[in-house]
This record gives sequence, structure tokens and C-alpha cells, in this order.
Amino acid sequence: MPVPELPPPRSSLPEAVTRFGATALGAVAARAHETSGAFGTWSGAHTLPTLPAGLSFGPSPTALSPTAPAATGVPATGVPVPGTPGPGTGLERLLRGPHGLGTAGLRLTPREEPPEPVAAEKGRPIPGLYHHPVPEPDPGRVDEVSRRIKAWALDEVSLYPEEWEEQFDGFSVGRYMVGCHPDAPTVDHLMLATRLMVAENAVDDCYCEDHGGSPIGLGERLLLAHTALDPLYTVREYQPDWAASLHADAPRRAYRSAMDYFVRAAGPSQADRLRHDMARLHLGYLAEAAWAQQDQVPEVWEYLAMRQFNNFRPCPTITDTVGGYELPADLHAQADLQKVIALASNATTIVNDLYSYTKELDAPGRHLNLPVVIAEREGLSDKDAYLKAVEIHNELMHDFETEAAALAAACPVPSVGRFLRGVAAWVDGNHHWHQSNTYRYSLPDFW
Repeated sequence: MPVPELPPPRSSLPEAVTRFGATALGAVAARAHETSGAFGTWSGAHTLPTLPAGLSFGPSPTALSPTAPAATGVPATGVPVPGTPGPGTGLERLLRGPHGLGTAGLRLTPREEPPEPVAAEKGRPIPGLYHHPVPEPDPGRVDEVSRRIKAWALDEVSLYPEEWEEQFDGFSVGRYMVGCHPDAPTVDHLMLATRLMVAENAVDDCYCEDHGGSPIGLGERLLLAHTALDPLYTVREYQPDWAASLHADAPRRAYRSAMDYFVRAAGPSQADRLRHDMARLHLGYLAEAAWAQQDQVPEVWEYLAMRQFNNFRPCPTITDTVGGYELPADLHAQADLQKVIALASNATTIVNDLYSYTKELDAPGRHLNLPVVIAEREGLSDKDAYLKAVEIHNELMHDFETEAAALAAACPVPSVGRFLRGVAAWVDGNHHWHQSNTYRYSLPDFW
């Protein structure tokens, strides 16, 4: 009996969605199915507001003046920002290009509850840096995630020797991930992101930077490590050799284990999305390694292009898996959403460049970051180059928020709105962790 011919592939979503039209998209929302049953429920889970077609906006985000004196804590919310839209609610206000994706309609943490002030010993934000203050992460969750991730690192993957323990603890990854994923329904969901974050840093440290990393041979190491995320399918003779290689070093052990947990909780398209974003990350590592081997400082635009790949993208783009739901692949692949993700990821990575600036200057060798590249290529002083990097970050942030607000209005699908809120929450949590992690970071004396 002949095998019936398969019909040509077509999108499972209405044609209107691919154009982000104004048509009601209620049928599409059903595809954003909840997966929280895989983990159970948590009594303290956040209740997310349904994204309305018209969004209202709360207080403006904060941007300290570059000439302002050093602050001792997070500035108060509600400080006006030049260019912020005036009073008004709903879609009309949104379409005027508001600053602050994370305000009322798109934020996971209610704006009517002001952020808790951060103590002086928790660091201070970079003067002039556009950001949204957030409350301190839930301490109960932080403690539990911190306990579990250390047990995983030591008992399941043998991640680090005893002499690295202080650095592992100082990274404060539990506090980091709890702050970046306020809508995670359970600690189990938070652990998905936390294992991956630790594994990604192990690869960066051991293959690229602090703990034996080198640009020489990096491509081979990254490719073999990537097979822990994207498994090798080969003939039976060689399959055991590959399987054994996944236990050969700490980065591969961490990748294999973290991905194994992730794929059991994620949908197939979510897992494939992560594999793709990790390949992007590894490609960025290789570009930076090539510059290091050639002792070359790239042009500023070339550095920014590299940073669109070597950046935090794999972290915010799993916000739906960590949140216990799924953004349909057809929607995730849309060019407008990809642009929003890229802008958010680029901005968060410049935050890392700015807060780690003095740390990298104190390290052996030359570490490329945006202020260093600007100073070298444009002949600016260290201070002026740093302040220009702050301006670049701020422009990226404003573009991210404007594009995200426009997308939310054009495609009022609940899963899209929730995904955008999750990305915005990750951006804010990432800044808060960098600002407050004084074990790792300190600011230059430019103010």
C-alpha cells in the first residue's frame, strides 16, 4: 500500500498573526498552554495580570543624572525622564512610544508597591544609567535556590574544586535568578534557569577566561561541549565514545545535566530555541577569541555586532519555560519579536560591560569591553569612553521598550504579553544583580 503524501508544511497560526494585525487572536492564545502541572504549584506564586489591548502606564523608570553626586541606594521611583509621555492611559498612550516596558501593563511586579530601598553596602547604580529599580528578591526562595544549586554543582556534576568555593558563593546565582524570574511558579522552575546559568559560566570561565581559558583551540572545545546540548546522532560504534566525553570536564558535565533537566520541563520548540541561542553565544565567543589571538581591537560597530551574539540572550528567552507556559514557536520566530529580544539582550550585556569594567581592568591581559573599545577606536579618555557607553546602553534600552510596547499593541496575544513582561523583568533583575553584587563589581571613579 503506498504511503500517503504529506501535505506541505504551513503555519499553525492564523495568517493575521504573522502580520501582527489588529484582528482578535483569541484562538491563538489557546496554544500558549500552561505546563505548571509538571511541577505542581507553589502557594506564593505570582498572579499575572491579563494583558489588555490597551495598556496603562505607571511611574517613569529612573535615570540618574550623569553629574549627580554618588547615590547611596536605589533612587526613588517616579523621577521624570526627558521624553517620557505625559498623562494618559490605554492604547493611545502606548502608541506614543512610552519609555518603560516594565510599567503597569507589562510588569510582573506591581508598580503600586514601591521597590524596597537597597542598603549602601549593596552597591549603587551607575550615575546616568537608565534602569528600573526592583524589590529585593524573595529571601526564602533565594536561600532554597542557593542551597539546591550548590548541592547540584558539588554532588551531581563535580563543578569546581574546593579553592573556587568562595567565588561560587560570591556569584550569588540564587539571588540572581530569583530576581530575574519573579513569575516562576515554583523553585523547581527557578532551578531550570539557575543550572543553565551556572553551566554557561563554567564554560566561559574554564574554556574562555578566568580558570584556564584560552582562545587557542576554543572552537573545538565549544563544539564538543555544544553536543551536550544538541546531542550527536551517529553510528553505534562511536556513540559510546561521545557519551563518555560528556563527563570529561566540568563544563560538559554541567551542560549535559542542566540541559537534561530543561528538556524534561520544556516543550520541543522551547528546547530547540535554547539550542539555537546557545549556538549564537558560542559563535560570539569565537569572534572575541579571534581578536584576542590577533591582538586586535575591533571597530565599535564590530564589537557591538559580536555582543549581539556573545550576550545574555539564552537567559531571558527561556522566561516562558521558567514561568510554566509556552510562547508558540510561530510567534517567537516573528521578526518584530526577534528584534525586541535582541535589543533587550544587547542592553543587558552592556550593563555587564559597565559594571565589570574595573574588575576587567585589574585582571591580567587586555579584556575587551565597550568602554575600552570606544577609548581605543575613537581616541577618547577612559572617562569619556565610559560615559559614551552609558549613553549607548540607554539608547538600546529606550529602543527595546518602545519596540516591545508597539509589539504588545499590535499582537495582543496573552502569551506574547506575558513573554514581553518576562523579558523586561529579566532585564531589570539583571541590572539589580550587577548593581548590588559588590563581591564582584565596583564602579570606576569617574563622578
